[in-house]
Amino acid sequence: MEEAGAGGGAAPAPAPAPAPALAELLADECYADFFREDFDVKAYTSQSIHQAVIAEQLAKLAQGISQLDKELHLQVVARHEDLLAQATGIESLEGVLQMMQTRIGALQSTVDRIRVKIVDPYNKIVSRTAQLAKLQAACDLLRRIIRILYLSKRLQGQLQGGSREITKAAQSLNELAGNSRPTQQLTHSLPGEMGERLRRITEETRGLR
Repeated sequence: MEEAGAGGGAAPAPAPAPAPALAELLADECYADFFREDFDVKAYTSQSIHQAVIAEQLAKLAQGISQLDKELHLQVVARHEDLLAQATGIESLEGVLQMMQTRIGALQSTVDRIRVKIVDPYNKIVSRTAQLAKLQAACDLLRRIIRILYLSKRLQGQLQGGSREITKAAQSLNELAGNSRPTQQLTHSLPGEMGERLRRITEETRGLR
């Protein structure tokens, strides 16, 4: 008694041996067919009808069912603590699963809110940035066109001055040629009606030369 107590606690209780009635039921040849893995209900019924022992078989089966019910009741009574513990564990697991589902739903809601606060403004920024780039290109093009118009008028005045202004006219013509090439590239990069109008203006200024 003392040595068992000093060993660190009582050993787990062994599984109860089968009741004599259950052992007798398992050893009975009448129930042997039911323990076979290839048991066939139709074949068993046909055999019972062929042997004309239906009433006897039904009585035997009823007796076996009664013994099984009694044994099940005894097993439940003997192991009710373990069964209750398992049932409690299942309930706890269901509670954990429900809590996880709730947290997953809350996380999804947070992700949706973040998407509204970040993704939508980001898309707007991208759109506005593209618009700003087009406006900057248009402004640059307009500055070049204004410069070309100024150079064209200055060139016309210099050409009217005759040989005295020939050097200045050559410089103006060179500067005009240098500005017209980038301007033509920019006009082709602008879409829509604005690009078309600016292309026409560029062609007109080139005609002035």
